[in-house]
Amino acid sequence: MKTTVQLLCFLFLSISMNAQNGLPTDYLSSEFHKGRRDALRAKMPKNTVAVFFANAERNRANDVNYVYHQDPDFYYLTGYKEPNAVLVIFSDDQTDEHGESYNELLYVQKKNELAEQWTGKRLGIEGAEQRLGFKMAFNGEDFIKKGLNFTTFDAVLFDEFKNDYRDSKRDDADLYDLIQAFKSQINYTETTVVSGDKMDVELNQNTNMLQEKTVTVDNETLTKLMAGLREIKTDDEMVLLTKAVRISAMGQREVMKAMHVGMSEAEIQGIHEYVFKKYGSEYEGYPSIVGAGNNGCVLHYIENSKIKVDNDLVLMDLGAEYHGYTADVTRTIPANGTFNPEQKRIYDLVYNAQEAGIAAAVIGNNSGSTDTAARNVVYEGLIALGIAKNDDEARRYFPHGTSHHIGLDVHDTNLRGAFKPNMVITVEPGIYIPEGSPCDKKWWGIAVRIEDDVLITENGPIVLSAEAPRKSEDIEALMKDTSPLGSLQLPDLD
Repeated sequence: MKTTVQLLCFLFLSISMNAQNGLPTDYLSSEFHKGRRDALRAKMPKNTVAVFFANAERNRANDVNYVYHQDPDFYYLTGYKEPNAVLVIFSDDQTDEHGESYNELLYVQKKNELAEQWTGKRLGIEGAEQRLGFKMAFNGEDFIKKGLNFTTFDAVLFDEFKNDYRDSKRDDADLYDLIQAFKSQINYTETTVVSGDKMDVELNQNTNMLQEKTVTVDNETLTKLMAGLREIKTDDEMVLLTKAVRISAMGQREVMKAMHVGMSEAEIQGIHEYVFKKYGSEYEGYPSIVGAGNNGCVLHYIENSKIKVDNDLVLMDLGAEYHGYTADVTRTIPANGTFNPEQKRIYDLVYNAQEAGIAAAVIGNNSGSTDTAARNVVYEGLIALGIAKNDDEARRYFPHGTSHHIGLDVHDTNLRGAFKPNMVITVEPGIYIPEGSPCDKKWWGIAVRIEDDVLITENGPIVLSAEAPRKSEDIEALMKDTSPLGSLQLPDLD
C-alpha cells in the first residue's frame, strides 16, 4: 500500500517534470482522481465491479485521425489521456495470488518506442503507477490474455458500448480487442432485432458453458452513479472550470473591440480561438458557432462561412476547454457597433428574460424553473411587439431549453433533479426570427442568444462569465475601444 508520503512524492515529481518540460502545472492531481474513484466505490452496490473504457480514436480521413479526446468519465476517474485503456473498480477489496489487497486495476497502452516517435510519449505501466498513483497497473494485453473472473460478482456495471471503434491490425491490444475480450469474459452476445424501421441491440445474458454462473450485467446504474458525482463540482474542478469560463468571456471581450463590418464569420471565430490559445486553452469545448444575420437563426450553425458580416447582428456561441473543463458563453453584438431599434428591442427582451432565468437559478429549483422564468418574459415581450399573437406562436421563436449543466462535457451529465450547491449551469434564452417568418419583415433575420455560466450557491447564483458585457449599452461602449488586433495587416493574396 502506498503511503501518503509516497503519494506526495509522486505529486511533487509530476509537477516538477511538467515544469521542467514547460508544461502546465495546474492539472488535476492524482489525489483528485483517486478521491473520485473512492467516491464512486462508496456508492456502488456491494460485491459489484465497474468497468470503464477509454474513448475510441476516430478517423478523420484516410490515415489521419481526429485529435484524440479522452472519455470524460475515464479522465475524471484516472487523469489518463491516452486511448486503448481499461479501468476496473471493485466495490470491495480483492486479494491477488500473492495475498496483496487491491480495489482497482488500470490497463494501459504498452510502451512502444517506434509508435512514440510518431505520436508522442506513452505513460505505460510505470507512468500509471508513479504519475497517476495506481497501485496496480498493467498493459492492455494482460486484460486480453488473462482476463478477470466476473462470475464472482453480483453485477458487472458498465455503460453501453458506443460501437464507433475500429480494429487496428497493427495493434493486438487496441480498444477493439479490449472490448472483444471483455465481451467474452462476461459472455456478452449481440442479436440484431428488427421491428418496423427500428433496429435495437439486444443483450443476452446466457450461461457460458465454461462457467458455472451467469454474469449479471447492469447498463443503467453506473451512468446514474457517475452523473450524481459529476453534477456537483469540487473545489479543484471549480478552479479549472472557472478559468475556462473566464477565458471564454475574454474572447468575447476582444471580439467586441475588434469587430467591424468587413469581417468574415471565420475571422471572428479565429479571434475567439486565438484568445483561447493565448490563455492556454487546449481545445474548443464544441464546434464554434458564429452566425451573422439569418445564420444566427440556425441554432448549431458551424459553417461560419459568410464572407462579410456587414451591419448584421452576430451571434457568437463559443467555449474554451481548459484541462478538460468546458465553458459555454454566448454573446450577440451588432457588427457596426450600434444596435438598430429593432435589434435593440429584441436584444433587451432576451436580456430581461435571462435576468429572470438567472434569478431562478437557486437551490431547490431546477432547469424547468429557469426555463419557465425566461420563457414567460420572452412570450410576453413577443406578443407585446406584435411578433406573436399567443404563447403557442411565440414558442416558434424560442425553440430550445434555457439551461444545461457544464463541466467535462459542454452538456454535462447530471441527474436532472433539483439544483444543489456547486452545480454549474447555463442560462441561455434566445429569440430567432428567420427570414420568411409570419411577422413584420422588419424583424426578419434577427437572432439573439445571451448565454452565461452560473454557479449555484447557498447565497444565490453567481455569474462566472460576467466579464463579458451583457447589457446592450455596455456592449456598445466596449465596441468603441481600440483592439490590439486592429494593427494586424496581412499581405493581399489576390
